Amino acid sequence: MISKVERGESSPTAVLLGKLSAALQVSVSELLDTGPAGPADGGPGRPAGDGEGGRPGGNVPGAGLVRRAADIPEWRDPDTGYLRRQVSTPRFPAAVTEVVLPPGARVPYPAGAYAFIAQLVWVLSGELTLADGPAVHVLAPGDTFVLGEPRPREFRNESGADCRYLVVVTRTATP
Repeated sequence: MISKVERGESSPTAVLLGKLSAALQVSVSELLDTGPAGPADGGPGRPAGDGEGGRPGGNVPGAGLVRRAADIPEWRDPDTGYLRRQVSTPRFPAAVTEVVLPPGARVPYPAGAYAFIAQLVWVLSGELTLADGPAVHVLAPGDTFVLGEPRPREFRNESGADCRYLVVVTRTATP
């Protein structure tokens, strides 16, 4: 299956990505990272420079650059319709991902998918049911949840409308 995904013959599901991220000890965002998006210097609305070495933004990768909505990479789970938009750039120190979870969708991740990362979930709209091991939390717009120690988790939308949330991930240790 991995070979088919690598050759572009198959699109991975969110469940497969979760299993791969656990096995490889990388975040799902890192698995989906295709490298820098858009021009590194210049272009409409983009000042020259990447924000490093005394240029705009000091030492913050990507500072001073505008990244248009059309340039933000997206990935959709072929099984559930779950949509991920990678808001942060690959070199930014935290992975910021917007997720749209359609009604009825369920996305489980194994405990290993949370090794070596700290993760915060912030619900923007809709309702998210988050099974955190044996505990279940129902999150409404504006609610946040900081994930603790690695354990199996499931993100569910049990409502009749899309749920939109942000996930912020930072690496806590090197695998």
